Amino acid sequence: MAKNKQTMSRALQRREDIAGYLFMLPSLIFFLGFVVIPMFVCIGYSLTDATMHQQAATQFVGFSNFAKLFQDKVFLEALRNTFVIVIVSVPTVCAFSLWVSSVIYKLSGPVLSAFRCIFYLPVVTGSVAVTVVWKWMFDNYTGIINTALKGAGLIEKNINFLGDSKWALWCIILILFTTSVGQPIVLYVSALGNVDQGLVEAAKVDGATDLQVFWKIKWAQMMPTTLYILVITTINSFQCFALIQLLTQGGSGTQTVMYYIYYTAFKLTQQAGHFGYANAMGVVLAIFIGILSALQFRLAKEK
Repeated sequence: MAKNKQTMSRALQRREDIAGYLFMLPSLIFFLGFVVIPMFVCIGYSLTDATMHQQAATQFVGFSNFAKLFQDKVFLEALRNTFVIVIVSVPTVCAFSLWVSSVIYKLSGPVLSAFRCIFYLPVVTGSVAVTVVWKWMFDNYTGIINTALKGAGLIEKNINFLGDSKWALWCIILILFTTSVGQPIVLYVSALGNVDQGLVEAAKVDGATDLQVFWKIKWAQMMPTTLYILVITTINSFQCFALIQLLTQGGSGTQTVMYYIYYTAFKLTQQAGHFGYANAMGVVLAIFIGILSALQFRLAKEK
């Protein structure tokens, strides 16, 4: 009798597993078709002198594309700009999001919802619409920022924010910051709401300060959320493209790796080897993202 029950239990478990895999199948097909397979195709093309012209013969060139990358001054500048964006935007986004969520998470329901809606609005609005608004604000002649600065007496003549290499990259970072804080704030508010209040109250009874309670209890319980925010923000910062394309087209010292990949693959198609060369850049960018993500996982585990 027990054996029959065990057999029925296994059969039921098998049916549940099959049903689960069937539900996962559409997502799995999409992941394989649009992520895994293109990734290996990209690696393959990075070892060739492929172009966008089907008539041109593709030849295997080994790692010469990768060797050429680190002698390419434009790529090195794009890599430097990309790292500046990541190093500045990731910590500021995480710190600002944590600060804002710590301030608003205890507010009443309607007020909290209003704040979350305000901060999350740029995320759902769409990068093109947000970028167009910022482009108007930074306009050299009629932009509201120049008008406000001149009205306050802080400047005498208009600043060409997007045309001056001294300002352009920082403007890109500012816009990226405003479009990146919405999701982390929502996630942090949820994480703060799930902190074990029993531990918080016990720590306060024992004389712990608010800073000690936050660092020893709240921060530790929010670490999985923080890790997710760090990884996602890092990837988004590395993949900054739309802002560059819509605002500067890589000029004024704002060239990034993602934009240079696009420019090399689709703008320089008349010259041999550029499609394979662009794929080599994509592989290098993926390696850097993977290394930084692994370091973030390692540091989060140590905490």
